Amino acid sequence: MRPLDGITVIALEQAVAAPFATRQLAELGARVIKIERPGGGDFARDYDDSVKGMSSHFVWLNRSKESLTLDVKHPRAQEILARLLVTADVFIQNLAPGAADRLGLAAPALLAKYPRLIVCDLSGYGDSGPYAHKKAYDLLVQSEAGVLSVTGTPETPSKVGISIVDISAGMYAYSGILTALLQRGRTGKGTRVEVTMFEALGEWMGYPLYYTHFSGKAPGRSGPDHATIVPYGRFRAGDGKYVMLGLQNEREWAVFCEQILGRPGLAQDPAYDNHPKRVARRAELVALIEQAFSALTAEQVGAKLDAAGIANARINTPEEVWQHPQLKARGRWREVGSPVGPLPALLPPVTMPEFEARLDPIPAVGEHTDRVLAGIGYSASEIAGLHASGAI
Repeated sequence: MRPLDGITVIALEQAVAAPFATRQLAELGARVIKIERPGGGDFARDYDDSVKGMSSHFVWLNRSKESLTLDVKHPRAQEILARLLVTADVFIQNLAPGAADRLGLAAPALLAKYPRLIVCDLSGYGDSGPYAHKKAYDLLVQSEAGVLSVTGTPETPSKVGISIVDISAGMYAYSGILTALLQRGRTGKGTRVEVTMFEALGEWMGYPLYYTHFSGKAPGRSGPDHATIVPYGRFRAGDGKYVMLGLQNEREWAVFCEQILGRPGLAQDPAYDNHPKRVARRAELVALIEQAFSALTAEQVGAKLDAAGIANARINTPEEVWQHPQLKARGRWREVGSPVGPLPALLPPVTMPEFEARLDPIPAVGEHTDRVLAGIGYSASEIAGLHASGAI
């Protein structure tokens, strides 16, 4: 038995944020009915065709769901949605600003009809304030939330290479829905869960916000290196390859000076005896460290750091992560079905001994439409009529 067995989620979702939240609910046992546009479905299906003709985003985000096609603007749509929602526990949507209200799916109206329903509204900036009606895409919110100002090199602000805005918002939607389910278990009442992409990433920006506001200067853009801790970043070894290493405190700095650099006195040198001083002399320290590494390969440097208890890592490509020995040793890979055949899938990162996460197939567009409609009382002839009318 899984924690969310028996919970039904109706997801009027697209792109990344809401699908990420609902995939995780499905992995805990929830039945997730994903509403898609007739024909093409979720436009994330067309982001690329890299996974045997399927989109890598869609493959990642949509396993273990049922796909129901529905034209939400069709005259019959409200009737179908009402039948779905009457037995649902959760409704989640991340439509364009104002779209849910125009469709009669605003949280107050839904909660008046379905008082035990949990309504999760996921948007760019929320339903109030000067940005309420502004479109919000991942890169644009990264920029608005200040991420680009602290990411990249001194010359070039850069985006984070994954959909960090969508992922952060999806995580808060997921935890918010779980919180609301716990609350409903105590009160018997549903509620609205509101998550905005801007506020989700704003929370993750806590360190640079505090640092900048109270110091009067923003953390510098330092490429692959930490902005306010040195040494913490990328260093070249003698074979031209790089090693990532990081020190968190003065004890580790002393060990590093003695066992790695062979200069124990450096730890007490007034020029280098705390983080701010080392940051101010970053270029000098990088040169000193790389000189010490110049007679060693990256592999030898890593082994020496391991022996000294200094944190370090390789700079891996996505394919190297796919083949990573740690994932294989811990048995993290599984297989899921899909319209293009079986595909590898990583287990979710939360592991509990009582159950394994649900990993059911990735659906084709509308694959479950007829079955879902039959389950809420539509006859075969009624379903055929809905197909003919273009409603589904």
